[in-house]
Amino acid sequence: MSPPWLIVGLGNPGESYAGNRHNAGFMVADLLAARAGGRFKLHRARADIFEGQLAGQRAVVAKPRTYMNESGGPVAALRNFFDTPPERLVVVHDELDLDFGVVRLKLGGGDNGHNGLRSITKSLGTKDYVRVRIGIGRPPGRMDPAAFVLAGFSAAERKELDVHLERSADAVERLVAAGLAATQNEFHAESQ
Repeated sequence: MSPPWLIVGLGNPGESYAGNRHNAGFMVADLLAARAGGRFKLHRARADIFEGQLAGQRAVVAKPRTYMNESGGPVAALRNFFDTPPERLVVVHDELDLDFGVVRLKLGGGDNGHNGLRSITKSLGTKDYVRVRIGIGRPPGRMDPAAFVLAGFSAAERKELDVHLERSADAVERLVAAGLAATQNEFHAESQ
């Protein structure tokens, strides 16, 4: 049996962070588990996981229980536990450098100041994993980016948020079903 896909949604644990821009990855992970009819359970790797099927493929959807800047430990532990190769590891995260509503996928690359990605890359010893990047836009004016990502979505964004999250979850499922190149062609063309 081939190893499962490991889909990791990034965020910060706890109710006080639940609706923040930085928790977009958690929101997509919740949506993927709900679509599959599953529930999260605590795993010894310090993460909540759902094991099931996504797009007809065996998959584990995970939400680390650590804060964002310590996500790497749980991700590496899950990767080792499930013996998931890098090409089947998908990290879903918020992205400041994409406009709100834009979804992009890529393999590898830098962390672009994202503490969750920095921690994961350090713990894995490689940048070669797939990222599903959820655009949250840049902070207005001179607002500190750290404050912006830890703030809730604006009223205007909240009206569109469910559609944005659904598209992001669709991108993950398409990736699992059809691979990176086909998913990039489909989702990157939509927002040209």
